Amino acid sequence: TERAAAVAGGIIGGILLFVLIGISACLLWKKFCHLLSYEKLTSPVKTTNANAIFQDQSTSEIQLKSTSRSRSVPFIVPPTLHGRDWINLTNEEQVQEDSDPYMIPQSGPRSSFHSLAGAYVVGTINPELYKFPEDKSETDFPEGNIGRLWFSIEYEQESERLLVSLIKVRKLQPPADSCSPFVKIYLLPDERSYLQSKTKRKTLNPQFDENFVFQVSSKMLLQRTLKFLVYHVDKQKKHHLLGQVIFPLKNETLTDDNKLVIWRDLEKENLEPPSDYGDIQFSLSYNDYLGRLTVVVLRARGLKLQEESHAVSVYVKVSLMNHNKFIKSKKTAAVLGSPNPVYNETFSFKTDQTELDTASLSLSVLQSIKGEKTHLLGRVVVGPFMYTRGKELEHWNEMINKPKELVKRWHALCHST
Repeated sequence: TERAAAVAGGIIGGILLFVLIGISACLLWKKFCHLLSYEKLTSPVKTTNANAIFQDQSTSEIQLKSTSRSRSVPFIVPPTLHGRDWINLTNEEQVQEDSDPYMIPQSGPRSSFHSLAGAYVVGTINPELYKFPEDKSETDFPEGNIGRLWFSIEYEQESERLLVSLIKVRKLQPPADSCSPFVKIYLLPDERSYLQSKTKRKTLNPQFDENFVFQVSSKMLLQRTLKFLVYHVDKQKKHHLLGQVIFPLKNETLTDDNKLVIWRDLEKENLEPPSDYGDIQFSLSYNDYLGRLTVVVLRARGLKLQEESHAVSVYVKVSLMNHNKFIKSKKTAAVLGSPNPVYNETFSFKTDQTELDTASLSLSVLQSIKGEKTHLLGRVVVGPFMYTRGKELEHWNEMINKPKELVKRWHALCHST
């Protein structure tokens, strides 16, 4: 029995020894393979002058893990590290030591990185993003332009003063070769008093830079309109009107800290005497793509008011008709006590192109006094041959022949209904 136990113990001990030897051999083999793979990974990389890059003399070894990068994505040295020594990259790309870090990369294979609109290399500056919008007000002049005027306005609430700065005028068209311009400034509806600039000698592009002050209450400010008249003085000291600018204040936000710089093209003044019931000026435009008829009510002149006082308000009613059937109407804001009101208000009507031969527009100038009935001062109808003749028909046809373009004209008011 003891003999059998000794034999069994020897067999078990031999088996355990064999297992232990196998495990040790396996561990040694794995360690050996790991060392081989590590040497294979790092052997192609040669570090040169690592201290110059990181300025750390205590660092004895730098390990780089390089991932595959697309060769189409350029690499530019940041400006702060420009001029220092660099290592050769593992994918055979090399840094240009003396290159300009802001240069656009040369053309080559393009990737999705380049497909971005206006994309630039990381670390560079896209100059297009920092360009100021080009001011075309001094270069883009429409055909037939007779001049352009620049001015600024500001309103002081406490002192109730309107500050007007006359800046400059460009591209004047004088009746003679030489031009000596000056500007008169009115605050309508008061046409009896005005402020005047200095005269600039022999120039078509006068620079004024003059300041003017009008005293006007905040309650009446939005009812007022600035009027600039540009004159030329000839050798005989006669004044010739070159053009005018009409600027209503009702649509502007005027505060102490809000100085508006504005430019407007000069317009020729209507020198013909007003008709019996006055005249109205408006623009027409038709957009055939949107099917939209646009009316811009500009101003009226020479109105025969029943009573001239600030209690009298004058407004314009614009009505769209089709086959003499009322479709829709819109009204301007009322202007108080002026026979020459300025509106500059835009209205749009939905009208199909097939309806232009049967539709018409009626513009009625109306006067209202508190507690009294509204009084018709005058009316004009523009439309096709079915309803109109003369200037009213010409205006309508010109609108159709010039789609999307504002066609402006004066029309005499009549009192017929």
